[in-house]
Amino acid sequence: MGRGKVELKRIENKINRQVTFAKRRNGLLKKAYELSVLCDAEVALIIFSTRGKLYEFCSSSSMSKTVEKYHKYNYAAVEGSQPSTDSQNTYQEYLKLKTRVEVLQQSQRHILGEDLGQLNTKDLEQLERQVDSSLRQIRSTRTQHMIDELTELQQKEESLTEMNKSLRMKVTI
Repeated sequence: MGRGKVELKRIENKINRQVTFAKRRNGLLKKAYELSVLCDAEVALIIFSTRGKLYEFCSSSSMSKTVEKYHKYNYAAVEGSQPSTDSQNTYQEYLKLKTRVEVLQQSQRHILGEDLGQLNTKDLEQLERQVDSSLRQIRSTRTQHMIDELTELQQKEESLTEMNKSLRMKVTI
């Protein structure tokens, strides 16, 4: 026996809405996987939660390649509606920049320790080296700032000591 028709409207209860989101998201990701396996289709699915968290599935090796393929296909369909060469070049530049932004956002999520499940051991090791290198550079910069601040404070101390001596001499005279 099947369920009745679900009325499509926003779920007001925050907890119920979150539970429904999680269940339906998982179902949608499962369906995308099944479609890619059963039909040998290239499937890419991107979901952003209300909190801005990214959930994605890609049947091919790279989400950015699939998105780029989508943009190329989409551009080919729109090509007739863009008569000037300048607007074509601008649109191509837009697509390149948009893809670059997506790659940088993915990289940022990886550096923040998010979405690491899709990375293999080699990628994780490279990410670890990158984070270690950044950490060394940050520590070096912080140490240099502290040394500069210490030097400045020592100079200030010497100046105040000299001023103190000078005032003591004036008082004793």
